[in-house]
Amino acid sequence: MRAEVRQVADGIYLVHGHHVNWVILKEGDAVTLVDTGYPGDRPALLESLAEVGASPEAVAAVLITHAHNDHLGSAEYLRAAHGTPVYLHPAEVPHARRDFLQQATIGDVIRNAWRPGVLPWARHVIKAGGTEHNPVTAPEPFPAEGPLDLPGRPVPVHTPGHTDGHCVYHLPGSGIVISGDALVSGHAISRIQGPQILPGFFHHERDRVVASLELIGALDGDVLLPGHGPVHRGPVRAAAELARERAS
Repeated sequence: MRAEVRQVADGIYLVHGHHVNWVILKEGDAVTLVDTGYPGDRPALLESLAEVGASPEAVAAVLITHAHNDHLGSAEYLRAAHGTPVYLHPAEVPHARRDFLQQATIGDVIRNAWRPGVLPWARHVIKAGGTEHNPVTAPEPFPAEGPLDLPGRPVPVHTPGHTDGHCVYHLPGSGIVISGDALVSGHAISRIQGPQILPGFFHHERDRVVASLELIGALDGDVLLPGHGPVHRGPVRAAAELARERAS
C-alpha cells in the first residue's frame, strides 16, 4: 500500500497511511516527522519522505503525539539506524520505553466487537504490527519549552487523556494544529465524519480527553491535521466545540 501525501501548506504535508496519519514538516533539506504510523507502514513512510524530496537521513527529529504502536511504529528504526532523536512529553517517555502500556487491550476489542467495522479494523491492526512489542529504547523529553528548534518550529501542547503524555503540536505561523488522537476527523470504526473524539475504549481517561478539547480549542488555527481522518479546515475552536458536543 502506498501512502497518500497531501500538501497542506508550504512545506507541510499530511500523509495518510492505512488507518493512520503522520505529518512531514520540511524546511530546505531537513524535515521534522510527527508520528510514524504502524510498524507495517515503514515502506509507505519511507516512500512519503522520498515523495517530498527528503530521506530518512534528513529527519532532524521524530516527534510523537503519543506512544501507541500506530504512531510509534518506525520511531525506533529511525533512532537506531540513523541516530534520529525521538522526542515526547516527559510523561510519555516511559510509555514509549514500554515501562507500562496505556492502550486498548485485546479484551477491550473483544467487548466492542459488536461495533460496525471493529473486526476488519482489528485484523488490520494485527497485520500492520499494532500488537507487537515495539519500544523506543532511548526516547527523550522535549529539549526545551515553547517552539522547538526544528523544521516547522512546532510548539508541543500537553493534552492528556488518550494517554498521560499525549501532545498536540501547534504551528502558529501556519494556523495549523497537529492533533494526534486527542481530536480526530474520522476513524475506521466511527460512523460519523468530522471533528470527534475516538470511541471510549481507546482512551486511558476519557474525561481528560474531553477536558483537553478546551486546550485545543484555545489554539489559534484554522487547519486540523488529525491522527485519523482527513484534513479538517475551519476554526480549530469550532472543531473542538463540535467534538465536545458529540462526546456528551
